[in-house]
Amino acid sequence: MKRVFLDLSRCTGCRSCELACAVQHSRSQNLFEAIFESPPPRKRTYLESIDGIPYPARCMHCSEAPCIEVCPVSAMYREEEFQTVRVDKERCMGCLMCAMVCPNGVIGFDPYKGVAIKCGLCRSRLREGRVPACVESCPTGALSFGEFEELERQKRLRTARVVLKAVKLAEQGTLPIYSERTGGE
Repeated sequence: MKRVFLDLSRCTGCRSCELACAVQHSRSQNLFEAIFESPPPRKRTYLESIDGIPYPARCMHCSEAPCIEVCPVSAMYREEEFQTVRVDKERCMGCLMCAMVCPNGVIGFDPYKGVAIKCGLCRSRLREGRVPACVESCPTGALSFGEFEELERQKRLRTARVVLKAVKLAEQGTLPIYSERTGGE
């Protein structure tokens, strides 16, 4: 099952993910038109800061989703196609019990429609073979989309490339990995 993954070491807190999310959920799906829409488009990704470290938070589509369990009208459900947790806007009564139990605090409220809103992984984009808008817009590659095992493999390869580059630079005498001043041998 494909999901959005975050590499915190690459996130700069630029908020491109939030902007792309809001534009994706606008009527026009165009930044220059979306800013004039009424009601304004609502984002489903929220850039938080934990001890000064930026963290783009969004629905994690929990395997045991408490929002599904607590919804009194069964408006929260898991759809089969991409295994995402969705909101049935026709059933939702806006009580926000789902938001109260969300372990990630990422279920919002659309005051214009009176319903809960949350990340749906840009299902329409997935159907077109594209990645979610937040992933596509991330300029640093902090957000990625795919199967966990494949993304972990890519991360290991990136780390190996960095280590190999450091070793080559050290062999050329341009990067002291250890020195007497740092306590190395």
